[in-house]
Amino acid sequence: MRLPWLSIAAVLGSVIAVSLIAVKNVDGYSPHRLINVSYDPTRELYQKLNPAFVADHLKHTSDSVDVSQSHGGSSYQARQVVSGAVNADVVTLGLPSDIEGLVKRGLVDADWRSRLPNDAKPYYSTLVFVVRKGNPLRIKDWPDLVRDGIEVITPDPKTSGNGKLTILAAWGSVIANKGSEDQARDFAKAVLDHAPFLVPASRAAGVAFAVEMKGDVQVAWENEALREVAERKGAVEIVYPPLSILAEPSVAWVDANVKKNHSELLAKAYLEYLYSDDAQKIIAREGYRPWNEKIAEAFADRLPPINLFSVSLIAKDWSDAQLKFFAENGVLDTIYKPKPRTN
Repeated sequence: MRLPWLSIAAVLGSVIAVSLIAVKNVDGYSPHRLINVSYDPTRELYQKLNPAFVADHLKHTSDSVDVSQSHGGSSYQARQVVSGAVNADVVTLGLPSDIEGLVKRGLVDADWRSRLPNDAKPYYSTLVFVVRKGNPLRIKDWPDLVRDGIEVITPDPKTSGNGKLTILAAWGSVIANKGSEDQARDFAKAVLDHAPFLVPASRAAGVAFAVEMKGDVQVAWENEALREVAERKGAVEIVYPPLSILAEPSVAWVDANVKKNHSELLAKAYLEYLYSDDAQKIIAREGYRPWNEKIAEAFADRLPPINLFSVSLIAKDWSDAQLKFFAENGVLDTIYKPKPRTN
């Protein structure tokens, strides 16, 4: 399927970046701080989006808003919301299945996909490879990751959406090329076997590869790869494999919490803003593929066309993929070999 418009230390816990904007009383309630619990590599994205939303919100109301941000591995973040460790008003997570986990625990209503445009997916992404300058090992496609001596840097699929997507993308690359399920399993295992260690989340993987110069190739979110190339000033570069997975970060307000926090209208406005033209342009500039096709076309030089396969190639949907691959006694438990952890 061709979709041209899609194309240091780990943080154990939440990293909070609080905007310095006072909050007024709303309808007699105490001042409210809107908390967005997001996945690991969206720090820079929401550092741009949050003040833009605040400014836009002030155009329509007299209320100032204070938006706080929390980041970590997507699956870890979902568990933080479930445990109550973070009182999330909204979640902007890396995998739809992470939000479905909140649905199963009664925190998010079952109709969350239908409450926002495009099934509550304001942007898309994929996984690419980051290699050393000049690509000295000529890494071009998924099979290259398991050549003799190649060390793959990827996050832990137990905690990270990036890590889970690495397994799904590796598996799907075999199925898309007419391989069998057994061959896909062997290949996904081989990719993990080529990882010398695992980190909890994607940002730490980038630090290990691009800053600490560990490993030969990093399997990374596209936006993380773009950021690393810009920051390392030519020391690393991006390789787009011939085929990769369509990653579908998804968003929802947390019904159980917004009712308690009296923040439902504000949370809804915040997520709806992500679909605005201004927000979609910020999304594209930060390396995510926007839902708005015209804006995506305007950023085609930054986000080039890439062949992407849907999760439906390897599972019924994201929830089924979670059960098949990552639930207890799922595929991951049969191929996962504990690795040294770095923080």
